[in-house]
Amino acid sequence: MNYYSLNQGAPKVSFKEAAISGQAPDKGLYFPETIPALEPDLIRDIETLPEAEIAFRVIRPYTGGTLPDDVLFDIVSQTVNFPFPLVPVTDSIASLELFHGPTLAFKDVGARFMSRCLGYFLKDQQKEVTVLVATSGDTGGAVASGFYGVEGVKVVILYPRGRVSPVQEKQLTALGNNITALEIEGSFDDCQRLVKQAFTDEGINAKHFLTSANSINVARWLPQQFYYFFAYKQWREKSMAPVVTVPSGNFGNICAGLLAKATGLPLGHFIAACNANDVVPSFLQTADWQPRKAVATLSNAMDVGDPSNFVRIMELFDQQLLKLKDNLSAVSISDADTIATISSVFSKTGYTLDPHGAVAYRALENYREGHPQAKGFILETAHPVKFPEAVKAATGADIDIPGALGGLMRRPKQAITMPPDYEAFKSYLMSR
Repeated sequence: MNYYSLNQGAPKVSFKEAAISGQAPDKGLYFPETIPALEPDLIRDIETLPEAEIAFRVIRPYTGGTLPDDVLFDIVSQTVNFPFPLVPVTDSIASLELFHGPTLAFKDVGARFMSRCLGYFLKDQQKEVTVLVATSGDTGGAVASGFYGVEGVKVVILYPRGRVSPVQEKQLTALGNNITALEIEGSFDDCQRLVKQAFTDEGINAKHFLTSANSINVARWLPQQFYYFFAYKQWREKSMAPVVTVPSGNFGNICAGLLAKATGLPLGHFIAACNANDVVPSFLQTADWQPRKAVATLSNAMDVGDPSNFVRIMELFDQQLLKLKDNLSAVSISDADTIATISSVFSKTGYTLDPHGAVAYRALENYREGHPQAKGFILETAHPVKFPEAVKAATGADIDIPGALGGLMRRPKQAITMPPDYEAFKSYLMSR
């Protein structure tokens, strides 16, 4: 399995090369040369297979022999060694809880898989590696946890000042050691722009061995397919393909789900549930791609005005908008509707949604108004404790902080404040 740049201006590379470099030299995202077909027995026997076996069989074709089977199996076993329960909320809607990992967010899977792959690939590398990552909320904490204390690797996390929750900020800033947090006075898009520009800067690359830990990196993006297989394993009505609703910001997660479907996983229609940052819903309505400045919302991990991974979705559907629209719809949910959904679901069912899950839940409810026979699941991507103010405002209930977070919340914040200016960012990296 090789990977090509979606900008079509760089040589094809192996999984190892794509994972180490993060982004192609022509600034394009890497995409698999072929879409593998699932082995029929994987779907037939999925209810009896352990999660590690499912994950191994799903990801193995994409690694193209760059990892020995025993090493790859060990990596995925460590990556998925926590629960992924599909919890019924109503008779028609279930919640796939992806917040049972070490940082209480779905990005633990991609970060753990990537950190272990890079640890193997770079074990004989003499030059210290610098991992650059932009985060709108949960990516940074997952990456910090995944790479914390890894010898020979330094991590620099850029996050937008005032636009992450208190728990998310502690997960970014309180670890120290080989983890550095840069508090950017701007939006997530500013953070992402700075990171992308650094990867193409010859001066920086001459001094640092850079790689990315955002979902632009195939080692972060591809293992997100696991969620959808784990959900299907638990889906009881196998005769009815579930509608899948994904809280979507940078569109890496939903792209992985669509890829899993393309390989043969029997999933139904996909819904990209967006907040006020509605670039993709607008595009599907008008066919006019208009990135715009991100606006702050309650579902902050989705505050993205120029989603990087959407180019991969278009490639998956051969750049054909009509083909895409047959498989995907997208909606924008307001903060008011987000709070109302958390409140109503809690009141009627006792289930507590976080703001991202609430956006997805409302989107699926809206879809079912026109498709009353449809059943499906949402991806609940973060623990409600990460958004205590919003959840308490909607439910009236406090959320207990899990024991694993207690010590972290008492540690001091360590962050460097910086303007969204590339020269300032470059100067910082060159001084390291």
